[in-house]
Order: sequence, then C-alpha cells, then structure tokens
Amino acid sequence: MAQKRSEVRRRSGAGPGPDTGIEAASRSRIGNGALVCGLALLTVLVVFLDVRTGNDLRVVPLLVVVPALASVYCSLRQTIWVAVWITTVVVGFRVGADGTFWDFVFGIGFAVLACALGVAACAARIRHATEMARLRSAAVTLQRQILRPLPVVTDHVFAHGLYEPIEEDRFVGGDIYEVVESPYGTRVIIGDVQGKGLAAIGAGFAAIAAFREAAIREPTLTGVVEALEDAVVRHNVFSAQTGETERFVTALVLGFDGSGRVEAVNCGHLPPRLLHDGRTSAVTLHRTYVPLGLAGLSREARTTESFDFPRGATLLVVTDGVTEARDAAGDFYPLDERIGSWAGHGPRELLDALHVDLEDFSGGVRRDDVAALALRRATADGSGRPGAADEAALRVAAV
Repeated sequence: MAQKRSEVRRRSGAGPGPDTGIEAASRSRIGNGALVCGLALLTVLVVFLDVRTGNDLRVVPLLVVVPALASVYCSLRQTIWVAVWITTVVVGFRVGADGTFWDFVFGIGFAVLACALGVAACAARIRHATEMARLRSAAVTLQRQILRPLPVVTDHVFAHGLYEPIEEDRFVGGDIYEVVESPYGTRVIIGDVQGKGLAAIGAGFAAIAAFREAAIREPTLTGVVEALEDAVVRHNVFSAQTGETERFVTALVLGFDGSGRVEAVNCGHLPPRLLHDGRTSAVTLHRTYVPLGLAGLSREARTTESFDFPRGATLLVVTDGVTEARDAAGDFYPLDERIGSWAGHGPRELLDALHVDLEDFSGGVRRDDVAALALRRATADGSGRPGAADEAALRVAAV
C-alpha cells in the first residue's frame, strides 16, 4: 500500500514533503571526512611554506580566508569548526612569532574578525536558502492543492495525468489542468499561464475556478471559454491595481459528450495527439485563437470544431514543458517521434513511458512545469474503463 501511495503521489505531482527542501538548504555539500582531510592538508602545506619563508613572509595569516570559503559550501556547524581550527592555528603561530605587542593584538584581532565574518556569512546563506525553500514549498503545495489528483473516471472519459512542477529559485510554473463531469458531458482543460511564481499560480487558480463553475453551468463549450476569458481579464484588472504583471493563459478546452467526436477550442495551446491502432498523429485543429485574457486584441470570435475520437484511442495533450524540454546539446524533445513506439500503450503506460523518456532525454534538468493528460473514451461495454491497476490507483488516490 505504501508503495502504491508513493506511486500515485508521483503521478499526481505530490512529490516530497515540504520539509525536504528546507533540510537540503542547510545541508553541507562537503562530507566531514573530506573536509577534515582537506583542511589538514591545507594547514600542513601553509605551515610548511611559512617555515620555509621565515620572518620575511608570513604565510599562516592567509589561512583566515578559509572560513569564508567554507561558508559557501559547508554547513553552519562545519564552518564554525573550520573557524575555530583556523583561529587556533593562526593564534598559535602568532604567539611564537617575533613582533611588538600591538602586532600580536592586531594579528589576533584580524584572525578572529575574519573567522567570525565567515561564520556570519554561512548563517546568512543558510537563512536565505531556508526562506527560499519554505517559499518554494508553500508555492508548490498551493499549486498541488489547486489541481485535481489524477486519474479521474467520468461517464465519458478516463483521464490519467502526469504533472511535475519545477521547483527552482524562480518558483513553480503555471501549468493547469482539470476534468469536470457536467450535465452536458465531460469538459477538460489543459493550459499554461504566462510566467512563473506565485503570481502565475494566482492566474491559474482564477482560470481553474472559472472552469469548474462554467463547465457545469454553460451548455456550450464556447460559453465555457467565454467565462474563462472573463475570469482571466478580471484577474488581470485586479493584478494591475495591485502592481502585479498582467498575464495570459494558453489553453486547450475539450468537450466529450459520449459520441465518437470531441469538441475543441484552442486558445493558443499545443494541438492534441491521437494514438490509435498502432499509429500516432497530431490532431489538426484549423482554428487557433488568441490565449485567454487577450480576446480584446482580436476581432475573431472563438468557435468550436470537432474531430474523431474512436473507441480504444488515446488522446494525449501536453504543455510546452514537454515539447520544449532540451537535451545536453540544446535540442528540443521530439514528442511526435517518440510517442510512435508507444501507440499501443494504455493511458497510464503511455505517460509512464513519456515520463521516463523525458527524464532520460533532458538528463533530469527541467526548465518548466511538465503536464500531460492521456484521455480514453469510457464506453457502455466498459472497454474504455481503467484496468485493475488503474482502479487500484484510484482507490489509493482517494485515501
């Protein structure tokens, strides 16, 4: 059960707990053994040079720069230990050196001050890193609370998902998705908010909240999109009043009514991919409209178009965190080439293969959120329902 719960957390973007980043912020990048060996070797080398140069050039006082270097890579405890060691070595050699009383006082004072500054710099670095980790954790937790855990089964589709938010210093991105069952069928949205950070999450929440309400209330898919447009515009007005940057949202809105066709309104998003009978193809959407929040810049009213969605087919929709992932050479991820070999996979297996291949391609280095939905028709005979493994995942996700 614990293994299944962990697997479901990974698939739904749950990830590690919020304390993980905070603990990592104060963790040393250098092991204690390596630090002791390196410090001992450096001390012996500097002492040897000091003995060889004699009173003409004292080298030992140069050791006071070591705590400053340690403050960048070591924990606070390690930096304090380094500072105490360096202070002891410098004071010991200063006591045995020739010079006036004031030479001794100023030499010792400078060594103590330099070591103390190194410790203070380390404490400040760890405090700043901890604050950043807390903010990242809060942002990621907030974003995960906004987005629905997947998989989801409705009367019309089975939706499995892959979601991994980026957790770099610029904070999380603004990928969104939702699946809502309504009196008019199942409505699905996947989108990407311009920019990153808490402001992007706020815009994403405005779009998601509007979609959840409009998907149930509006009888037409264009009505849903109009409600989303109004919500993003209102959010931008509020953002402008509070000094935040206005943002737009690229989105693909889909409607499933139990027939063999899917309605779609594409607001500047990537087109879906259809996997069926061992073949893959990009769904051709003839009209791509401006992103949500920018309708005032276009005179063209958004309308729906439809495409076939056969039984047993899987519809894959992704954000640009997938298509714009790069390898070490800077090349973009070739999604259409890679998914061809997974055309026979079910939704869950498809996303598993995509996740593994994407990690291998990018070397684990991500520059944006990764979000993907794999959708399959749910039919009256149950052929579109999830398998036993997926049903187990659903039960664990509900715990």
